[in-house]
Amino acid sequence: MANILQTAYQLIDTFWLGRLGANAVAAVSLSFPVLFLILSLGAGLTLAGTVIVGNHKGAGDQKLVNYSSSQTVIVIFFISLLLSAIGYFAAYPLMKLIGAGPEILKDSVDYFQVSSFGFLFLFMFFVFQSLMRGIGNVMLPMFIVLGTVLLNLILDPLFIFGYGDIPGYGVSGAAIASVITQGISAFIGIVILFRGKMGIKINWHQMKPDFPWIRKMFFLGIPASLEQSSRSAAMTIMVMLVTSFGSAAIAAYGIGARILSLVIVPALGFAIATTTLVSQNIGAGQIKRAEKIGNLSNKIAFFGLTSVGLLLFALAEPVTRFFVPGDEKVIKDGALFIKIMAPSFGLLGVQQVLNGVFNGAGFTKASLLISVFSLWMIRFPSAFILSEKTSLGAEGIWWAFPVSNLIAAIVAFTYYKMGYWKIRTIRNRHMD
Repeated sequence: MANILQTAYQLIDTFWLGRLGANAVAAVSLSFPVLFLILSLGAGLTLAGTVIVGNHKGAGDQKLVNYSSSQTVIVIFFISLLLSAIGYFAAYPLMKLIGAGPEILKDSVDYFQVSSFGFLFLFMFFVFQSLMRGIGNVMLPMFIVLGTVLLNLILDPLFIFGYGDIPGYGVSGAAIASVITQGISAFIGIVILFRGKMGIKINWHQMKPDFPWIRKMFFLGIPASLEQSSRSAAMTIMVMLVTSFGSAAIAAYGIGARILSLVIVPALGFAIATTTLVSQNIGAGQIKRAEKIGNLSNKIAFFGLTSVGLLLFALAEPVTRFFVPGDEKVIKDGALFIKIMAPSFGLLGVQQVLNGVFNGAGFTKASLLISVFSLWMIRFPSAFILSEKTSLGAEGIWWAFPVSNLIAAIVAFTYYKMGYWKIRTIRNRHMD
């Protein structure tokens, strides 16, 4: 639910910007995958915090839970500052690189630059959320996100269209609203961690850089970062393919990508829950129970997200019309994208929860390799061939999604059943 609410930021933006027209939606659609790419570089390190804290929680060592949390916070703080600066100054060349036309270039750059200011707040809340998940406290972050999303519902139209003495900022107004709400959530999260009343207490004196610990964090986190960033980089490259088919296709892709991000969020939620439970049980030496968790997560993700996919298949046109009312070309193309992609959502869920098993076992390289194979060796080549070398055009890009979801699920499930992740975990425990 917390992840769905996080995605609601983008959905709310898309809803209100759709009232400005297809170009406004297209400008944000171009910015979103690149923003996600930069965010992914740091998000993998917060996952490392979840795994390390989960291990210590499973082993019943509260001192190491607090120490690991303090180290995670300070590392992510400096990484977020660096990525914020990179995002702001690279906005214009990045938007040009991925093919922003003159009609949407300024809006896409403005949206990207304002969003970059919020990276510090976004990452500080991400690290709070990840640490809470590591000890099994998932409700508190959800309630904080719920409050900020409700606030964003009010601020979005206020800053996009203006009211009274507040001027309308158009596309960049959506980013301003998000940065304000992200700042509030980050402040609340960090105050809770310093107070130490919710299972984790961070301390200033434990934030002195511990380079052996940071090296361990990077060892776990960099493959996870690369896995997530490879996913968003693939989405960015796909946008570059879509741009050759015009603004209507970009807007249709943007709506389909928003729906995909909404669906991938519960898949990631199951994956994060799986990571937390697997890491805690491995910390407690319960390898068989960790495998039972993986089996159960697989079933929940496959059947649950297949049901969601079939529902979205049936509602594809009204969902698309909700975001861009009155533009029949965008509605037709967006609905077709959703109908082609939606039946494979259960397969996407299987891949994500198995990544959660591998991450929880500390085998983050497996998740990286499966994602790179799926996205770069299957999805992008399929999209290029079907869209550029056949009569399908933009529809060929849509078909690349179910094809890659099917192949990735088969590869991940086969590797999971081979059981190497269990052998490696047992070996590591004996070495410790």
